[in-house]
Amino acid sequence: MDGNRDHITIKEMPEEERPREKMMKYGSDKVTNAELLAIIIRTGSRRASAVNLADKILSRAENLRELPNLSIQELMEIKGIGLAKGVQIKAALELGRRIASSFRLETRSISSPKDVADYLMEEMRYYQKEYFKAVFLNTKNQVISTEIISIGSLNSSIVHPREIFCAAVKKASASVILVHNHPSGDPTPSREDIEVTKRIVQAGEIIGVSVLDHLIIGEGRYYSFRESGLI
Repeated sequence: MDGNRDHITIKEMPEEERPREKMMKYGSDKVTNAELLAIIIRTGSRRASAVNLADKILSRAENLRELPNLSIQELMEIKGIGLAKGVQIKAALELGRRIASSFRLETRSISSPKDVADYLMEEMRYYQKEYFKAVFLNTKNQVISTEIISIGSLNSSIVHPREIFCAAVKKASASVILVHNHPSGDPTPSREDIEVTKRIVQAGEIIGVSVLDHLIIGEGRYYSFRESGLI
């Protein structure tokens, strides 16, 4: 083995320890995060195996939750990751995100805040800015559509009742559920969140579109205004 190397290549590993073979033999749940990433990367560089490169990427992201936030440019700053590998990684992460959010509520009735949280949690928990969305429902509480109403800064979103109810009227929506995220991960409502919700509820009463709930999405948890008695 080359004395100048501080790693072994995947080909030099025992066959049962190679990521691809290990996954085929034992299943995807028995493969580490670095090994999964190495399978996506496929090949290493002259100075690092695919697993070594995967470890460097995971270290750069600090934790798995931050991995989707790395840009292609940031990935390419890691020695051994070029444009092709960077694009491969981002494509795989985006596909995973879409799969996680592909559970659709259309044609299903909403029976609890958890139904909405289950639908939007995996997508919204990773946003670095506040996104304010509206879930429009028909008279049977079935989802008509989900729309982004506004995108705010790191810690605040700007939304006006007219933006919500213009969309509601266009879609002939009977009711609406408000949803926004807190990038901090803490879903506790701010004073502004409470005041904005009151204004939107009042506007809905005038227009004739009920605001059923307002959910705040945090890191793996949510806050429901209805469950807390604020709506």
